[in-house]
Amino acid sequence: MKKKPHLFALALTALASALLTSCGGDSDTAGSSDQPKVALVMKSLANEFFKTMEEGAKAHQASAETPYELIANGIRNETDLTAQVNLVEQMIARQVDAIVIAPADSKALAPVLKRAKSEGIVVINIDNKLDDEVLKEFGLQIPFSGPDNREGAAKVGATLANKLKGGDQVAIIEGIPTAFNSIQRRKGFEDAMARIGAEVASVQSGSWEMAKANTVAAALLSENPDLKALLCANDSMALGAAQAVKAAGLVGKVHIVGFDNISAIKPLIDDGSVLATADQHADKLAVFGIEAALGILQEGAEPVDKKTPVDLVTK
Repeated sequence: MKKKPHLFALALTALASALLTSCGGDSDTAGSSDQPKVALVMKSLANEFFKTMEEGAKAHQASAETPYELIANGIRNETDLTAQVNLVEQMIARQVDAIVIAPADSKALAPVLKRAKSEGIVVINIDNKLDDEVLKEFGLQIPFSGPDNREGAAKVGATLANKLKGGDQVAIIEGIPTAFNSIQRRKGFEDAMARIGAEVASVQSGSWEMAKANTVAAALLSENPDLKALLCANDSMALGAAQAVKAAGLVGKVHIVGFDNISAIKPLIDDGSVLATADQHADKLAVFGIEAALGILQEGAEPVDKKTPVDLVTK
């Protein structure tokens, strides 16, 4: 039985409409009041990956044998942690039954998720794993449904390794440095480079964003003229890196790999501008979390971690 909303939550309800506008919107798929309410809280909806995630969740809700109400929402950019915390607060105020969250940061969301669980809300972590030490510190047990990012990045890196030799210099453009999936992808890239003796000359953050990655890649190419490759922790950053490589006249000389398999990367895979990416099936990732939440709510299932697929994509 969920607790009654506290006064702070009620105040947030009154502000919900304005906040949702500032945070990128709320897509509420209608259902009757006796259906379980599942909130999907994503990262930046400017990233095609999360738009695909949202579409997959809506398709699942529309065809579900056991009806449920879906409230899908996200933030405007990957680094706006305050906006994502506000979204979770709003879902607490709306007395949802479950929150399925792709946290923008692996540590910063723990306090508000603890508040959600204290209100009797089921919480499922997808996409970016919450930090184990922080969960322990807050006394939280939140199951993770998502891919092995290190394994996926190692597969992508191994494809790149076929184009390199020992001693070649490469650079990694990572996401948000405190995000678990960014850390794991960086480690996977490093694993693959270590196997052939390539040198990781630099690791820089592109904050998951194309424009920032473009700036970072341009600087890396200027400062490290011997670079042979840019390993990007998502495809948005790979797109930015590809623009920088083209502007520098280094197409075919500096290889690029990415992660996520968004549709915008496919032409670059086809023409060889990007060698490889990893598909973690954005259209299914939220669905795995929603199904886990519904299993707990409707069937009393035990909350357990679930490893989801991640596949290598090349030309």
